[in-house]
Amino acid sequence: MTARYRDRGRGRAHAREKGEKGRVGNRATGLRSVAGQVFALEALIALLVIAVAAFVTFHQERRDTERDARIRSLAVAEAFAHAPGIDKALTSPDPTAQLQSRAEATRRATGVDFIAVLSPSGVRYTDSQPELIGKKATGDLSRATVDGESYTELFRGAPNDAVRAVVPVVDEKGRIVGLVSSGIEVESISHSVQDRLPLLLGAAGGALVAAVGGAALVSRRLRRQTHGLGPAEMTRMKEHHEAVLHAVREGVLIVGADHRLLLANDEARRLLGLSAEAERLPVSELGLDPRTVELLESGRSATDEVHRAGDRLLAVSVRPTLPDGGGSGSVMTMRDTTELAAVTGRAAVARGRLQLLYEAGVRIGTTLEVVRTAEELAEVAVPRFADFATVELLEPVLRGEEPPAASAASTEMRRTALSGLRPDQPLQPVGDTVHFHVRSTPMAKALHAGHAVVEPELAAAEGWRAQDPEGAAQALAYGMHSLLTVPLLARGVVLGMANFWRADTPEPFGEDDLSFAEELAARAAVAIDNARRFTREHAMAVTLQRSLLPRVLPDQSAVEVAYRYLPAKAGVGGDWFDVIPLPGARVALVVGDVVGHGLHAAATMGRLRTAVHNFSTLDVPPDELLGHLDELTGRIEDGDGEGTGGEARRRDEGITGATCLYAIYDPASGLCTVASAGHPGPALVAPDGRVEFPELSPGLPLGLGLGDVPFESTELWLPEGSKLVLFTDGLLEDHGRDLDAGLALLRTTLARPDRSPEETCADVLATLLSPMQRDDIALLVAETRLLARDRIAEWEVPRDPSAVSPVRNAAAAKLSEWGLDGLAFTAELILSELITNAVRYGADPVRVRLLHDRTLICEVSDGSSTSPHLRHAATTDEGGRGLYLVAQYAERWGTRYARRGKTIWAELRVGADGSEPAPMPVPDLDALEDLAW
Repeated sequence: MTARYRDRGRGRAHAREKGEKGRVGNRATGLRSVAGQVFALEALIALLVIAVAAFVTFHQERRDTERDARIRSLAVAEAFAHAPGIDKALTSPDPTAQLQSRAEATRRATGVDFIAVLSPSGVRYTDSQPELIGKKATGDLSRATVDGESYTELFRGAPNDAVRAVVPVVDEKGRIVGLVSSGIEVESISHSVQDRLPLLLGAAGGALVAAVGGAALVSRRLRRQTHGLGPAEMTRMKEHHEAVLHAVREGVLIVGADHRLLLANDEARRLLGLSAEAERLPVSELGLDPRTVELLESGRSATDEVHRAGDRLLAVSVRPTLPDGGGSGSVMTMRDTTELAAVTGRAAVARGRLQLLYEAGVRIGTTLEVVRTAEELAEVAVPRFADFATVELLEPVLRGEEPPAASAASTEMRRTALSGLRPDQPLQPVGDTVHFHVRSTPMAKALHAGHAVVEPELAAAEGWRAQDPEGAAQALAYGMHSLLTVPLLARGVVLGMANFWRADTPEPFGEDDLSFAEELAARAAVAIDNARRFTREHAMAVTLQRSLLPRVLPDQSAVEVAYRYLPAKAGVGGDWFDVIPLPGARVALVVGDVVGHGLHAAATMGRLRTAVHNFSTLDVPPDELLGHLDELTGRIEDGDGEGTGGEARRRDEGITGATCLYAIYDPASGLCTVASAGHPGPALVAPDGRVEFPELSPGLPLGLGLGDVPFESTELWLPEGSKLVLFTDGLLEDHGRDLDAGLALLRTTLARPDRSPEETCADVLATLLSPMQRDDIALLVAETRLLARDRIAEWEVPRDPSAVSPVRNAAAAKLSEWGLDGLAFTAELILSELITNAVRYGADPVRVRLLHDRTLICEVSDGSSTSPHLRHAATTDEGGRGLYLVAQYAERWGTRYARRGKTIWAELRVGADGSEPAPMPVPDLDALEDLAW
């Protein structure tokens, strides 16, 4: 009976153990469990302790063996060195014969590995290896030979590493006559230690087995107590238990398989009105709603089912306590949703307001125009916030000027924008002046306070009705019942007002709407202020640029000119053009573009235009002029980059150089010389309407620091009536249109031969101009003219002083033919001086030309490049007055250089009647021919 009962007990224990294993399920096993980790830690500690003990024991044994070897070696060496007859044997003629056998016998008797007898200089007399006899021992023996000291050492070297002792041999007179060295090799010591290693390892293994066995017993017992859980799982279970019961704001009920309450947290007791004694009671006795009791007793799962608990509405979720659900309890969580509807409504309104603010940030300020920005504010607010919205701005703000600092002075504004649900609204239209004279109006209150003001009931707003009784009556009759007004503030200064009205929406504005209205107005105010400042800077830049461009084109006969200049909408750039009269009835046509926008680009343009004017007075070919301009532009850019912020300003404004096209047209020959510095070439319109874009050497833009790359000129012959069209790239390039498409469109527009320059400018802009141009546009159209052949006289002059008089007389006859007899004497004087000096000091060929244009132009050319200069002769000088007389009698004069040679020219003013006042008396012209420069 006892054995049977014991067997039954074992069976029940086995079944209980299997049940516990089933309940554990997928819990941690092995080293992941607490028991496994404790076992591993104990085993690791035991292993480390045993390994350290074995290591220490091994090394202690090695040290003991080495110490014993030192003692034995020293004892053997001292005994042999002090033995009778050793000193005499060392002084004998053949110490080896007397000592070798004796030393070997002693070595074998004492168990050392070697005994060597050495001379004082270290030469071996005896050795256990006979081949070493006669050789000098290695190592430092000075301690024995010099100091007479006996010592032991760990010797490493030939023939073997060893623990050796060295003892000096002293004769009767106290002299060191030799040395005795004995020792044990390191290899022998190691073998001795290794012989004891198996015993040491066996002891260590036994200790390790005992320690691991003990750790296994402890781990097994701990595994039973923790059910195989790991430390993280146990910690998480504890944390979850505390969080569920005390931290979360949800009620929790745990019901057992017998439908009794096992646990209820504080929130569940509060929501269901349970007491602390409710645990272990059946759920049917807890006073719960019948639907809730049925759910708990049914054992089914539920998610966010709404159940009533008194006057509360609870969102209930139920899950079984075991994954399979069979025979398990259940866990019910609940949360109070009584105020969910109200919260949901407020959340929807808040989401709508946030979305509207986001859209306002995207839609307000899309342009840099003050009026359009105000219109965008009104459009955003209607209909999602207000039924009607108006925006009023101060007059200075509309003009781009700084608004007044005092908000109290802002008693009248201009209505700038209006948006509403219906067009038939009673509010003042856009453009009217809105007054805020009555201080009790919502508008005046908002301006004075600096924040939004709400008027929920307009019918009760006495101040608003007193401001405009008739308009207020119309608004109330229309249905306006609520108003929210907010000032538009930027940098603490009032820019205007935004008013939001409700008529069709029954709910009035409330206090919750104030913060939204102020945020909306603040974003719009920043955009309006940015547009205002841009308007001001744009106006300043346009004014500056127009002041730097030519206001009136100069009088000249070479071309008929028309021009257009249009600043960009987004910012003034550096485009410019010019028409410059040149000597010899010629004219220079210029168009250029400073890369960048803003005031700095306009100022740079003005400096470049002035520089072109100055360089044109040198009367050099276009390619040389562009070379001078390139050097000057580089100095301008370098100068602007000096100092604080110079480089950053140029980088921010995008100024990286300039382009220029310079053309010189000569109406006497019809020749046009053109050079470009990175600028688009001109369009050439023939008299029959044929349009060409001549191939030019484009050159590099100005100011890039590449002055070693020369510019090149191109010569074009233009028939009379041709049109030379110069333009900047802003005319051709635009959104959705590249340069090639712009050139094709320009070619089509110019192919009309019957249009004047003015009409051509109008046609080009009407066809190519974009509503929102990105860049400045400069357009210059010049229709060429030719000087009549009967107004040109030319002579070849031989290099002979006698040839001066005939040419002078022929010139006088030509002037008489032209009806310029009044200028004959002055012209003869000037020609006489210029021709005489060309003959004397110049080179072939010498040519004379007279041009009858708006002025009389006298030109003398020769093949020399030497330039004369004006000087004042002394009273005793016989010459030196010729150029001085030319300067006195000519309207202006100068020198220009060609590829070979030079031309000295002088202009004489022609009166309205073709005559000139009589000059002062001068010596005979023939006598003047003898004067020198």
